[in-house]
Formats: sequence, structure tokens, C-alpha cells
Amino acid sequence: MSIGAMIDEWYPVAMASRLDARGTATRLMDTPIHVTRSGETGATVTAGGRTLPVRVRYGHVWTSLGAPKKDLFALPEADQPGRRLVDVGVVRVCCSPLRAVENFLDIAHFPFVHTDILGSEPHTEVKGYKVEIREEADEVWATQVSFYQPQAAKSAAGGITTEYMYRVPAPTSSVLYKTSPPRPGEWDVIALFVQPLGEEICDVWPWMALFDDTTPMTDLIHFQQMIFLQDRSILENQIPRRLPLDPGMEIPTRADMTSIAYRRWLKRHDYTYGAERVAR
Repeated sequence: MSIGAMIDEWYPVAMASRLDARGTATRLMDTPIHVTRSGETGATVTAGGRTLPVRVRYGHVWTSLGAPKKDLFALPEADQPGRRLVDVGVVRVCCSPLRAVENFLDIAHFPFVHTDILGSEPHTEVKGYKVEIREEADEVWATQVSFYQPQAAKSAAGGITTEYMYRVPAPTSSVLYKTSPPRPGEWDVIALFVQPLGEEICDVWPWMALFDDTTPMTDLIHFQQMIFLQDRSILENQIPRRLPLDPGMEIPTRADMTSIAYRRWLKRHDYTYGAERVAR
């Protein structure tokens, strides 16, 4: 096992609203840690008697086993008036944390895994879109993505062609910007924050910032949990469980442009915890 450069990144380790003084025991990259509520910073995280750096943002407690070279990535939508911030909960998945992010970036599976919700036959074509690694921000972005969806969100009244943007600001975090059915011209935000427990197991913390004044909070949470639980069965049956970085190990298609850029970006930075590095 080699943690590599990923040791210096920020990771979610708890939902801030559910912390108490007793705290909770969990793991981060095979290391036992303890998270407790703290009046000074909002939370305290320790590992083997060592106090780790902490940020409390986007409804979660974030920490690092190393020394982050930059602050946690920005999500301005978290502070935008009129949005509802939704802490969806946590789902444990027996797969590489990098696999969990890559699956979130995949558009082509919508009609087959999320049938009659995020996609349907015969609307299976993935139209051309733009992918880039934005050097100044050091992030992977996919833009000009569109896909027909029977129910794009809990608030959607019927099928619409949904516009998408995908952003990968950190190796185990991904942010999706999509058409907001109640607020044309605005973007709903759905993020996936992944906590690497080990190289082949992770906790996934979905989080949303939505324009939706009518749907009960419980329904918003249940809708997103349903979507991700449909993904979990696929993720846990992928072989190998770790994400292959060698381009010869899996055959990409045009729909996989974001995945290709993500893997290239991971290799560039030595983000290889949870990766399959060479063909067997």
C-alpha cells in the first residue's frame, strides 16, 4: 500500500450535524481516527494521539492525515441565498474510492442503471461534450453535456433534456452542476464526497444545494439515496475493484472522455491510493 500524494488532501469523515461530545470512531486510508464535536473549530479529529487539521464545510467534517498544501476547494453555491442544503447521509461501498468518483462522472449508464428516472431507452446516445483539465485551478471539468431524463430531479414534473457540468476538484470529490427544473437558468448542485476507508472500501457522502422550495427534505434525501443505491450494486461488481490507470486495462468509448481525463489527472499527481497501476 502506498498513500502517495493523496495523504495531503482533504477528506470528509463525518456529518457535522450528527456529531456529539462523545464523537465517532472511523477510518481514513487504513488509519483509525476519532471525530468529536468541538466548540472552537466545530470538530476535532485525532489519530494515534495526534491532532489532525480540520475544516467544517458543506455539512461535513473534513480532515487530512498529512499537511494540505491548499485549503478545501470552494463551493460558492453553499452560501447562495435561496438554496436548500441537503446532507444526504452516508453509504458504504466495497469499491475503490476512485471507482466511486469515476462512476459519478459516467453519463452512459443512466438509461440502464437509473431506468425511467435519469435515463430511458431509446434515449441512450451520449452527445459530444467538452472535457479539459483546467490548469490554473488544477481541476477536471466536463461541460456542454446534455441528456434526456424522464425525472431529472425530485422536483421535475416530467421528462426534460438536462444540461450538465462535471467538476473534479479533488481526487475523491466530484461536483455535478445540472439544470434546475424550478429555476431555469440556474444550476442545481449535487456533490459526492468520498472518504477512503481502505483501497477497496469507502464511505460516500452525497450532498446537494438545490433550488426547491416545495419538496419535503425527507423526499429529497430519499430520492438521492435511491439513485446512489442503484449505483452501489454496479460499483461492487466491477473488476478489478481498484481503478485501472493503465489505458490498456479497460477499453474506453467516446462517452468515457471525462473518465479518461480523470485517470490522466490522477496519474499526473500520483493520486494512486485505490488505483490499479499496472496490468496483471
